Amino acid sequence: MAISGVITALLLPLLLLTTVYAINDTEALLEFKALTDSHGILSKNWSTGDACSGGWQGVACKSGRVFYVSLTSYDLRGPVAPLGRLDQLRILDLQRNRLNGSLDPLTGCRNLKHVYLGSNEFSGSIPAGFVGLKRLLRLDISDNNLRGVIPAGLRNLTRLVTLRLQDNVLSGPVPDLSFLVDFNVSNNQLSGEVPRKVEEKFPASAFTGNAGLCGAAPPFPACGAPPPPVGGVVPSNPSSNPGSNLPTGEEEKKKKSRGLSTGAIVAIVVGDAAVLILITLVFLVYYWRKYAREARLSRKAAAEKPDFSGGQTPEMERSKLVFFDRKKQFELEDLLRASAEMLGKGSFGTAYKAVLDDGCVVAVKRLKDVSPLGRKDFEQHMEMIGKLRHPNIVRLGAYYYAKEEKLLVYDYLPNGSLYSLLHGNRGPGRTPLDWTTRISLVLGAARGLAYIHEEYGSLKIPHGNVKSSNILLNKNGNACISDFGLALLLNSSHVSTRLGGYRAPEQNETKKLSQKADVYSFGVLLLEILTGKAPVHYHSQEEGVDLPKWVQSIVREEWTAEVFDIELMRYKNIEEEMVSMLQIALTCVSQSPEQRPKMSEVVKMIEDVRVEQSPIGEWDESHSVSPSVSEDVVTSY
Repeated sequence: MAISGVITALLLPLLLLTTVYAINDTEALLEFKALTDSHGILSKNWSTGDACSGGWQGVACKSGRVFYVSLTSYDLRGPVAPLGRLDQLRILDLQRNRLNGSLDPLTGCRNLKHVYLGSNEFSGSIPAGFVGLKRLLRLDISDNNLRGVIPAGLRNLTRLVTLRLQDNVLSGPVPDLSFLVDFNVSNNQLSGEVPRKVEEKFPASAFTGNAGLCGAAPPFPACGAPPPPVGGVVPSNPSSNPGSNLPTGEEEKKKKSRGLSTGAIVAIVVGDAAVLILITLVFLVYYWRKYAREARLSRKAAAEKPDFSGGQTPEMERSKLVFFDRKKQFELEDLLRASAEMLGKGSFGTAYKAVLDDGCVVAVKRLKDVSPLGRKDFEQHMEMIGKLRHPNIVRLGAYYYAKEEKLLVYDYLPNGSLYSLLHGNRGPGRTPLDWTTRISLVLGAARGLAYIHEEYGSLKIPHGNVKSSNILLNKNGNACISDFGLALLLNSSHVSTRLGGYRAPEQNETKKLSQKADVYSFGVLLLEILTGKAPVHYHSQEEGVDLPKWVQSIVREEWTAEVFDIELMRYKNIEEEMVSMLQIALTCVSQSPEQRPKMSEVVKMIEDVRVEQSPIGEWDESHSVSPSVSEDVVTSY
């Protein structure tokens, strides 16, 4: 009894201290909310209990202390100073808001590991105090208004893996940060020589938009190279002086006295005229042929060039592009002038890659077969799609509405689709899609789909068109799900028919879209990842198999190993993981919708199969670099 009393006496101060710290964390978050949440978005949830026991949105705790804050795309406006008091904060994700002011207060968060503050309005310099964040692994402060130099002391952060500083107003030299895995300083005002190791390790795209940089190899100009001469320069040699070869006065008199005969003058004039006429005829023939050739090429190019304008009607002249992003806006005329390359035709229209005059690249989808919608209904639907922001969802940047023409403008994702990675060039010379990359991509797609289902859970709005061709890869190799919301623009019976092998059994009769049908489609996608086989497409001429039926027949015969893609057989020690993923897929393709899990549960199941030993760990929100980049960093909280 005496011993238990002693233990209680020792633990009581510790418990009281933890409670005090928890109250301080809650007060810091409430102060941050008061300064930044002018629209009251957080008030719906941040009003009960404290930050840890109240289940506050975007906040996670450990041992009664806040260690995770993620509030992306909440339209928060104001300073982040109160967050500097969260001394146990490990992960801070405030991307795509309108937060401003200095980053200095965050140096008080001594335990920070992951900082994502891109696409805000922070100003001032990069705090020198960041050098004291010894546990820092990832720092993304891109797309702000930061000025000054990159602190050279950042090279002392030996655990740092990612540093993204692009799209700021930084100046000065690039420090030697060659130990990083992911580095980008493009579109700043940096100058001087790029360290050789840094230049060799990172792609040229990490440095573009810094005219003052030089280096050892292209595309950097050589350091110390003299600027090219501007205009002609008169040599300093006196004998070359423009007036040095003029005739003297005596010589001039002699030339005048001799003169030329009339016959000679006539001959010279006639000869000159003949030469001039001949030269003119040659030029006329040359340019006539060139003009005729260019005219033919122009007519051919006009016939072949994709046209997503549909011709400018009077209504098009009145309508304008509507943007969801205050940055990087352009006019409809800029889009119509852009060079366009057709990317493909899908269920909802034709997609193009459009390169604007300023070099900006976007993806444009020209909708077809959409249900008749008035402008107001269409705009409301686009608002629903456009406000969705998640790292694993392709972002809708703008839209255009006219009675006879509807265009959607998306971020352009350059690395193709999951379908092309799985099924493209299956012959000799193909680069197989490894197991780790498959899990990473399918997990990213699951997170994106789960976010859609949760965001619109009360309305039960589905994606409606989950398939491997709609899983696109961004520049970092992360999976992003595309075409969200477009299925709702079509007649549901038409959409379910076009799903082909991804169609849920109940849709054969009801023809209705649902979140449970999305889960079924995702299960087929999982089977596609595991087997390497494409499901039946709604176009009858394309090959494919009824994946759920085929897999279930093999599993019943206890030939499970025959299910898996032969390309996966080269990898060792993954059999258990593949079987676990197969079980998840079969759960998703259950005949009864009620027996299918929620997508949030599917995400958790996939994470349980394999949580990569990476700096992000279980809190990875797809900020990671390409799945092909391995990071042998093990961390603990």
